[in-house]
Amino acid sequence: MADIVIVGAGVGGLPMAYEMQALAKPEDRVIVVSDKDYFHFVPSNPWIAVDWRKREDIVLALANPLAKKNIELVVAGVTRVVPESNVIELTGGGTLGYDHLIIATGPRLAFDEIEGLGPDGYTQSICHVDHAEAACEKWREFTAKPGPIVVGAVQGASCFGPAYEFTFIMDKDLRNRKIRDQVPITFVTPEPYIGHLGLDGVGDSKTMLESELRQHHIDWICNAKVDRVEDGVMHVIECDEQGQEKKRHELPFNYSMMLPAFTGIDAVRGVEGLVNPRGFVLIDEHQCNPTHRNIWGIGVAVAIAPKKPTPVPTGVPKTGFMIESMVTATARNIRARLDGESETAEATWNAVCLADMGDTGIAFVAMPQIPPRNVNWMKKGKWVHLAKVGFEKYFMRKISHGNCDPIYEKIVLKALGIEKLKS
Repeated sequence: MADIVIVGAGVGGLPMAYEMQALAKPEDRVIVVSDKDYFHFVPSNPWIAVDWRKREDIVLALANPLAKKNIELVVAGVTRVVPESNVIELTGGGTLGYDHLIIATGPRLAFDEIEGLGPDGYTQSICHVDHAEAACEKWREFTAKPGPIVVGAVQGASCFGPAYEFTFIMDKDLRNRKIRDQVPITFVTPEPYIGHLGLDGVGDSKTMLESELRQHHIDWICNAKVDRVEDGVMHVIECDEQGQEKKRHELPFNYSMMLPAFTGIDAVRGVEGLVNPRGFVLIDEHQCNPTHRNIWGIGVAVAIAPKKPTPVPTGVPKTGFMIESMVTATARNIRARLDGESETAEATWNAVCLADMGDTGIAFVAMPQIPPRNVNWMKKGKWVHLAKVGFEKYFMRKISHGNCDPIYEKIVLKALGIEKLKS
C-alpha cells in the first residue's frame, strides 16, 4: 500500500491524479491537496479579462470528479514540505504523510519583486481566474474612457505566449468596439527580440510576430526591465545586448497587464536538496528529485535552466505538451518504483502551443523545446483560434469526466507523425 500525494489541482495536478489512479492498485491511495476546491482552465483567462468568457465557463468544482475516480481531496494550503519526515504541513496546523509526493503547484507569482506591479498595485494579471475577473472590471472601465495600454512581461518572466495573446485579444476587442483608434499600445518584454518566447524563437516567430505587431499598430520595447510602476506610469529601462542600460522610458497608461516573474511556492523554498535558489523543484530525467527520492516534480514548479542566457533575464516556459509528458512519465515511474522495478520513462520536452489572436492565431511546434531541434514549425490561421476554443471544451470535459488519456500523444502527435513518450 502507498499513499501518493499530489499537491496542486491545475492543468498538471489533475491529469497527474487521473493517470496515477489509473495505474494504482486497490490498496493504494491517491490524494490531491489543493488550496482551492475548484479547477480553472488557465489558458482561457485572457478571454475572461475582456469579457469573452464567464467564470462558470472555465471553473469546475473538484469534489465530484475526484470522488468518481476514488481520488481523495484535501482542501488546504501547504505551508511546508518536510522531506525528512515524509509529511507536508497544512494550513490550520494539520499534517499529511506520504510515501510519494508529487509537486504540481504551478508557481508563486512574484509581483512583489517590482514596486507597483500586480493586482494589488497598478497593473492587471491573467495568471489566475480571480485576477482575470478583476482585470475584466478594469477593462470595462477602460473601454468607457480609453487611452494608452502597456502590456507584456517583466524581467524573469518565463511564459510569454499569454502576453502576446492578450495583446492581440485586446486589439480585437477594441476594434469590435470601434475605439481601437483611441488606444496606443506598447508591448514591453525582457525578450532580446520579439518572438523569442523564452525558447530562442520557434520557426520564423521573430519575423511573423514583428509583422503582426506592425500590422496591428503596436509598438514594442525589447531587452526591457520594469523598474517600477506608478499609478498611470510605467518606468522601463531598455538595455543593450550586454544587459547595460541603454535608454529609460516613462510609459503612460490607462490600462496595463504585465506578466510577473515566477518563483517556487513558499512551502518548498529553502528546503535543502529539493529546490534551486528560486524555489523550483530539482528533478532528474525521470521527474524525481535527486536528493529526496520519493518527491517528484511536474509542470511550472520544476527547474529548467535556459540553454542560452539573454541580456535581460528570461525563463523557459513549460507548455501543455511538456506538462502532459511529465505527468505520464511520473505516473509510470512511480508505478515502476512501487513494483520494485527501475524507472525508465522520460518526458519528451517538446513544445506544442496554440496562441490565440482574437479571430486568428499562431500554432508553434518545437521539438525539442530548446534548439537545435528536429521539428521547428509555426503556422498562422483562423483554424488556430477555432482549435484553441475546441481544446478548451475538450479539456474541461476531460477534467469533469476524469479522462486520463494524454491528448497530445493521442491526437496531436499522431497527426504530426511524431514519436511518443520515451519509455
